[in-house]
Amino acid sequence: MHVTLSKLTLAVLIAAGVSACAGPSMAPEYKNSGKILPTTLPFSEAVQVGGLLLMSGQIGNLPGTLTLASGGMPAEATQVMENIKTTLEAHGYSMNDVVKCTAMLADMKEWGAFNQVYEKYFQKGRYPARSAFGTSGLAFNARVEVECIAAKSSPAT
Repeated sequence: MHVTLSKLTLAVLIAAGVSACAGPSMAPEYKNSGKILPTTLPFSEAVQVGGLLLMSGQIGNLPGTLTLASGGMPAEATQVMENIKTTLEAHGYSMNDVVKCTAMLADMKEWGAFNQVYEKYFQKGRYPARSAFGTSGLAFNARVEVECIAAKSSPAT
């Protein structure tokens, strides 16, 4: 079977110290901690492949509910980042392991307010690669959604 990887996917795999030749230890593990969202939703909160943890997007919902944190962008952004941190820790990773994030904002005018919160969750000078774009709407009318990729040189236990 011949598999073609995009340049971005290959770069992420190489950066994570993962061989593009997947063996049995590289089988995807579909993970749901149940700490942020119900495990009955039709997606995994994260998928681990070797040392990579690919996370689904997180919104600023209060853990265990689909209710967004109140208080506008600062409150939602803080809850998003707390949800990401909780999810990472549930699967043996930390914020220091995050190598890539994608931020989706309902209104790009709130980019600055989002950044003020986002930057507090990473060590200065060690910010993950990131993309940000505006959307025409997010689930549950959220103001922001963030997905991340974390990497370790060896898989989490």
